[in-house]
Amino acid sequence: MSNVRLIATVTGEVQGVGFRYRARQQAEQLGLVGSATNRWDGSVRVVAEGPSSSVEQLLRWLRSDRTPGRVDQVHASTDSAEGGLTGFGTD
Repeated sequence: MSNVRLIATVTGEVQGVGFRYRARQQAEQLGLVGSATNRWDGSVRVVAEGPSSSVEQLLRWLRSDRTPGRVDQVHASTDSAEGGLTGFGTD
């Protein structure tokens, strides 16, 4: 199983509701590394790297109704893993 990198921009009511911390919790449970970062426009950017099946599970969670707040859209792309990430931060 190959490792991949997910880059997702999540829009909606996703700041100030614990979204980044729950995303980190989900990612860590799946064994992923990366970060969830608030952006100036009110969205959250999620970067996660690891096995493709785990990345797909995180993406399904991001798009689910189990996230804190309200997710309107998730724009996501995956590519080959780049490496260089450790842990999962919530900048």
